[in-house]
Amino acid sequence: MDFRDLENAGLNETEAKVYLAALELGETTVSRIAQKSKVKRTTVYLYIDLLKQKGMISTAKRGKKITFIAEDPRKLEEVLEEKKNRLSRIMPELLTFVKLFDKKPEIRFYEGLEGIREVYRDTLHYPDKEICMWCSESYATDFDEDFLLNFYVPARKNKKISVRVMWPDLQIFRDLAKNDINHLRKSKLFPSNLFKIGIEMCVYGKNKINIISYKEQFAVILESQVIHDSFKSIFETMWISNIPA
Repeated sequence: MDFRDLENAGLNETEAKVYLAALELGETTVSRIAQKSKVKRTTVYLYIDLLKQKGMISTAKRGKKITFIAEDPRKLEEVLEEKKNRLSRIMPELLTFVKLFDKKPEIRFYEGLEGIREVYRDTLHYPDKEICMWCSESYATDFDEDFLLNFYVPARKNKKISVRVMWPDLQIFRDLAKNDINHLRKSKLFPSNLFKIGIEMCVYGKNKINIISYKEQFAVILESQVIHDSFKSIFETMWISNIPA
């Protein structure tokens, strides 16, 4: 028998070597187990204690001499069954932790212009839905205009994904707003002295938001129902406000 067979039965490598040596030798001493298993004598003492705790090895005293006896191999079945029973008892508690993990938001990070393009592409996975956006001046000055006009907007329109967007009240965005109907978009301008954000944020899909920093060429997609709904509520509150442009 190879000690690896015992590893598969739940013992680690050294435990398996020590137990198998003791089993083959019968009632024996630490020295003989060490010689047979090729495990250092000091280590054999340690693992004999571990195997005794598992009920796999017992001791006998012959006068002043202490010997060790490997228990019936069927004891392994009992050990494994006990482990299974212990696991079954704590499984409900373990599953409670899993449920908590499931509730944590999923966050993905993207870098570089291509990373930002990938974040845009993710919004195209939800046809016939709406995107709610906050945009900064950086949207018009620091990103890929060709990608936006020649790929993203046509693809978004083709999937019938509408957009509501909030811009700072700057001439460049007044000009963009003139194309709202053609771009399947509704725009709202806010005083640029108040609307001072340096990033873009989108609320989209069932439970997603993205945040983009064009100047830093960095973006994240965050998937969380609670955060998505909270940002959507903020957007709707701002959208119906009567702040003069």
